[in-house]
Amino acid sequence: MTRPPLALSPTGRALLVWLRAPGHLLAASLCAGLALANAVRVHEAGLDGSVLAAAVLVAAETPAARAACLAALALCVGWWWASARLDALDRSALAPLVGRAGHAVVVVASDPRPGRFAARAEGRIRSFDGAPVDEPVELELPLGAEPPQGAVLDGLARLKAPRPPAHGFDERATLRRRGIHVVVRLAAWRVVGRRGGLAGIGDRLHAWLRRDAALGLAGEPKAIVDGVVLGETQGIEDGLLARFRASGLYHVLAVDGLKVSAVGAGAAGLAFLLGAGRRLAELAALAAVGAYVLAVGAHPSVIRAAVAAGLVSFAWLAARQRDGWQALVVAAVALLAWNPSFVGDPGFQLSFAAVAAIFVVSPRVVRALEGYPVPRGLRELIGVSTACGLATAPVTWSQFRQISLVTVPANVVGVPIVAEMLGVALVTALVAPVAPPLAAVLARADGLGAAALAAWARLTGGLPAAQVTSPRGAAAVAGAALAAAYAWRRWRTERQGRRG
Repeated sequence: MTRPPLALSPTGRALLVWLRAPGHLLAASLCAGLALANAVRVHEAGLDGSVLAAAVLVAAETPAARAACLAALALCVGWWWASARLDALDRSALAPLVGRAGHAVVVVASDPRPGRFAARAEGRIRSFDGAPVDEPVELELPLGAEPPQGAVLDGLARLKAPRPPAHGFDERATLRRRGIHVVVRLAAWRVVGRRGGLAGIGDRLHAWLRRDAALGLAGEPKAIVDGVVLGETQGIEDGLLARFRASGLYHVLAVDGLKVSAVGAGAAGLAFLLGAGRRLAELAALAAVGAYVLAVGAHPSVIRAAVAAGLVSFAWLAARQRDGWQALVVAAVALLAWNPSFVGDPGFQLSFAAVAAIFVVSPRVVRALEGYPVPRGLRELIGVSTACGLATAPVTWSQFRQISLVTVPANVVGVPIVAEMLGVALVTALVAPVAPPLAAVLARADGLGAAALAAWARLTGGLPAAQVTSPRGAAAVAGAALAAAYAWRRWRTERQGRRG
């Protein structure tokens, strides 16, 4: 007598798929081990656990036992590696010298961000007081003639400790997650060169996009185009940035997976239009994604999207089935293996939470909207906006103490505008060197899009109760979301029962 098939919930079916996919299970276990090192570091114990798991694996007889041993082995190896990696990131030759002043040679690794009293930029110090040093630092520069990204500076520097926690921001912890332990204050400096290699190529690409993507624009439109294309917000006034945050649109001013994917898809489409085959089109997409990553910087969300895009392209070239979950987990492994502290980075958390929610929540929202007079494209946009809003709300509350209540309608209108702006800006940058008048016309059109995006952010972000910033409000939102989910699930069950 055969047993009837076991009825599983959607969550149970998803878990079963993961258990039947050894690659997924191993990668997830490796991620767990890499993340655990942030709580407790192990060294010899991690190696001992790996040896024990490997020994049990050899003796295991059933597939389930072998899978469990492989998962334990991956977890122990990841835990050991992350512990060693965090130890390396915590080492600093400059930290014992805090408070000293001396002659320094530093590289400006990002565009300076003007503040109230000084400009800040990521940097890398090459020497201090005559001694060679190779360490990432936070640069503090006088306001005025800030040096460009990629410049090598020679000047008088003072080493400072990062600021302690104040007003809800912990500079020390934020910089430490990036492997930075010292702030270098440059009182006087001169440019003595430019960095080379891949970083130098990225500097030139960055300068090209910043110069030509918004050719002829100035003021707020130029600043918004820079935010959309390069993820830089230093030219946008604080009041408008607050409206972007309140509306849930702040992510459009950062480089995320949507933009990286759009760059790759655009390059592949252009290659197809020029008569290239599938392989050349995919190689063009990979090259475009790589160039874009170099131009905008290797931030967690950018690397995640780039790794995922690369895996999808390789799967297409190899004629294999694409697996979104595999791309997501492999990207997490790559990021955490490089810097396990990224697990606490807001960009990392927002990026991975949003993508996971798109996989799980978005299809359900799209199916729920079937049968209503809503075009398919709009259904998918609503599904993605809803999924991202739900998944990122806990992160935005824990990191920034705010939750946007208008994020779905704001993104349904704002994201298409941003997609059009990004495409026009990249075409403008490509056209500018050969046809500046045409590029100026395209840039003016993009300026209209920037004005529309700013107006929409001001409108939605300025609505009464557009965001929640109090613990009671956050608790009320969480309760309402749970009640709505329960009511919707019960309604769906009753509806299916009546149909049956």
